[in-house]
Amino acid sequence: MSAPAPSPLATVEAGPGNTPARQGEILTDAALAFVTELHRRFTPRRDALLARRAERRAEIARTGTLDFLPETAHIRADDSWRVAASPAALNDRRVEITGPTDRKMTVNALNSGARVWLADFEDATAPTWENIVTGQLNLIDAYERRIDFTSPEGKTYALKPAAELATVVVRPRGWHLDERHLRVEGRPVPGALVDFGLYFFHNARRLLDLGKGPYFYLPKTESHLEARLWNDVFVFAQEHLGVPQGSVRATVLIETITAAYEMEEILYELRAHASGLNAGRWDYLFSLVKNFRDGGAKFVLPDRNAVTMTAPFMRAYTELLVRTCHRRGAHAIGGMAAFIPNRRDPEANERALAKVKSDKDREAGDGFDGSWVAHPDLVPIARASFDAVLGDRPHQKDRLREDVHVTAADLIAVDTLDARPTYQGLVDAVQVGTRYIEAWLRGLGAVAIFGLMEDAATAEISRSQIWQWVDAGVVFDSGAHTGERVTAELVRTIAAETLSGIRAEAGDDAFAAGKWQQAHDLLLRVALDADYADFLTLPAYELLD
Repeated sequence: MSAPAPSPLATVEAGPGNTPARQGEILTDAALAFVTELHRRFTPRRDALLARRAERRAEIARTGTLDFLPETAHIRADDSWRVAASPAALNDRRVEITGPTDRKMTVNALNSGARVWLADFEDATAPTWENIVTGQLNLIDAYERRIDFTSPEGKTYALKPAAELATVVVRPRGWHLDERHLRVEGRPVPGALVDFGLYFFHNARRLLDLGKGPYFYLPKTESHLEARLWNDVFVFAQEHLGVPQGSVRATVLIETITAAYEMEEILYELRAHASGLNAGRWDYLFSLVKNFRDGGAKFVLPDRNAVTMTAPFMRAYTELLVRTCHRRGAHAIGGMAAFIPNRRDPEANERALAKVKSDKDREAGDGFDGSWVAHPDLVPIARASFDAVLGDRPHQKDRLREDVHVTAADLIAVDTLDARPTYQGLVDAVQVGTRYIEAWLRGLGAVAIFGLMEDAATAEISRSQIWQWVDAGVVFDSGAHTGERVTAELVRTIAAETLSGIRAEAGDDAFAAGKWQQAHDLLLRVALDADYADFLTLPAYELLD
């Protein structure tokens, strides 16, 4: 039997005026051929796994529960296997900074003093074609040390010496998102394969020459089968480009409720390439609401800010993650400190920084090996928390946390939280959702809102809680709105008031220059439609310029 004919090269389908400068440096024929081959080999499996997600969600809706998989019990019971040893560049991860791959952030993140920079093509980046292409260019420029620049305001940005720079770990888009500007035979290539493929093609060998390697954060993973797909992508990519097997390292974000039941299996599937697991917050809660949104009162979450990492079901999740990682020789990485320091309000600043310190102290004390921050000013605070526990050690994988015993029911025991939805919580969800979506539609993925650095996960949990509260007919039981039911009409009223308030705050001209009406309409669509959208970024992507 003859070999199948090679697919035509992926073609770029960006409209007039939508060709980023230096695009040709990224989209070479050889790079496009590599992405095309990734697409041909792996997109059909991606499609099947997305279909499996829908089947699993239907099963959760039918049963109202989740459990550890019986068919993989032998993997969990086998004490003999471990993930690959950490490369030197990823052995000490006590502080990691996150952010998009724009030029300013690239320099600031690398210079921040953090051990790792999560260079984000996912939730902190609105996937305009300009952002995707220039983000890839910025990373190459950083590795080639030609990224220094002076801003229009006259401020100079320049890289520190190589030994002082953070190690880059790239987060590609999740499996569910396509890249409409890159197509093979008319079909869009999955964004995950575009982001991974272009970065790996251009930088894998360059990074190995620098003593590091192609390292990745894998988002939105919902099962060990999705991790297996990623592992097969890594194996093929390394073989195809002649890169030594095992050069890739991947850290998986456990930010879906289904993945929380498959942590060991996910590490097992990636064991030759695994580096660790990360404990998220907003995306994890979003996933919990999405999967149990029609599960009745016991699954209704209160205001998002009332669901801290000390909630019993969140403690179960994070402690199980630490135990799982350390049992298998992997790093356990904690959650985000999203606070943005405000030097104009010293008292508020001091209170917020104390909260950050308490959070990082808790993570270090629980056995995490590192944690995330969103702003360079928080790096010293997080580092001090982990320095106090680690000292000169690079991590604390020797803390096996054998005292932790988590049941399947513990992970979804939402009703153990002593808090209820409030009217102000609903207002906050509408306000934050509207403000974030508007910025996203203008091409911004990391957005400062009310003193916090927010990304797409914030909008997802906000709109999901609105949907859940309406669907469950939540009745407020405190404050001036006691006895009032959450209805679609109430949400529309709050959304209209939010829009009017933003217009008054911004002024008519600035308001008209933004995308506020589109943001308002999209929020109501994904928060109120009976047909719940799996990800708000899917309909939002159709509105991007």
